[in-house]
Amino acid sequence: MSSAAAEPDFDVIVVGGGPAGSVTAYLLAQQGLSVVLIERGEAPGAKNLSGGVLYGRVLDEVFPGFAQSAPVERRITRHVTTFLTGDSSVSLDYAGGPLAEPVNAVTVLRARFDPWLAERAEEAGVFLMPGVRVDSLLREDTPAGPQVVGVRAGDDELRARVVVAADGVNSFLARSIGLRPQPPTHHLAVGVKAVVSLPRTVIEDRFAVSGDQGAAHAIVGDCTLGIGGGGFLYTNTESLSVGVVLRLDDLVKHGRTAAEVFEHYLSHPVLEPYLRGGEIVEYGSHLVAEGGLEMLGQIVTGGMVVVGEAAGLTINSGLTVRGMDLAIGSAVAAAKGIGEAIAAQDVTATGLAAYRRHLDESFVVKDLRTYARAPKFLERPRMYGAYGELAAGLFRDVFRLDGSPRKHLAAVARDSFRRSAVSVRDLVSDGWAGVRAL
Repeated sequence: MSSAAAEPDFDVIVVGGGPAGSVTAYLLAQQGLSVVLIERGEAPGAKNLSGGVLYGRVLDEVFPGFAQSAPVERRITRHVTTFLTGDSSVSLDYAGGPLAEPVNAVTVLRARFDPWLAERAEEAGVFLMPGVRVDSLLREDTPAGPQVVGVRAGDDELRARVVVAADGVNSFLARSIGLRPQPPTHHLAVGVKAVVSLPRTVIEDRFAVSGDQGAAHAIVGDCTLGIGGGGFLYTNTESLSVGVVLRLDDLVKHGRTAAEVFEHYLSHPVLEPYLRGGEIVEYGSHLVAEGGLEMLGQIVTGGMVVVGEAAGLTINSGLTVRGMDLAIGSAVAAAKGIGEAIAAQDVTATGLAAYRRHLDESFVVKDLRTYARAPKFLERPRMYGAYGELAAGLFRDVFRLDGSPRKHLAAVARDSFRRSAVSVRDLVSDGWAGVRAL
């Protein structure tokens, strides 16, 4: 191949138009580099179902005041954590105005939010190519070892100094060159989501919010029929994002389908009043990374880096589920590392290792390390049945006045323990594991 033929078409090719890909492309273009952003959907966000909660401080560093101009739905000012049994619930409900200013978290619908991010990248000079599926990577042997030098889409080839794989949890690109192995089933979950349309006033009445305030509900217990995972319910402006996330290995073990569990969740007597009268306008499922720090393996090779969910960057602490903020944090680190490598004219694995260094120094890896034990802790089956029954039994006895003489709370708690499947030894073991994990 002649040197002219080998000349790159762009400095950087970014594959995947989600938050990680668009922010990486934007920040690289801000450095004066030529960047193409390839998205296989008809538009960024077209392949993304529903939405979720974005903890937005990191995005505010990239786009100051983004919540004023981006198509966000509501600012989350209430966080509710609920244990469900078959017919009751016990909740921890935190509502706080300080979460609104500065903005701590917002709900977004990805079909609206992702195009906004891609537009910011285009304004910075990024060339957007929607509706293009990348089939494979272009690689060449060099003195430093095999080097990624571009991508192939159908009969077309595009060459670049660096390729950024931002192609989601399955990351065909990273797996195609052995950079990231197929994760074990206990590191994956099946997410089933829906968007339920409701009038704005109905949402605000049911969730005790007003204006642009919103609520995020994290739910465990009977909502998943005892399967490891949980449910969520987020308020948008005129809709709700509702769904379950089910650990793949436990779903298979129980012999149930994700759709079956989701239908059970929607009809639960505690959840149904929130959804009553709503219309499902979107529905679907996809794989979710659940392994935490253990999923963050090799994310750099000669000529390519891996960002966002493709790099396994998610945290489920049981109280919060985070992915978009970690994806954006990885984009910031990747843009720094790639910019430094191109400036030094060293885009080998050694030169691009600057990305991993920046990622390790950021909140992304520090938070992954903080919650490194969370996945194992959340595998404990008592979290999805026995503790909900214990809590419900305790509060039922506290509040039920049936004419019998009252007991002190300590005695009521002892009686609840005797009736439950949780032993004091279990409680101590799980409590200590929870303190260490969370």
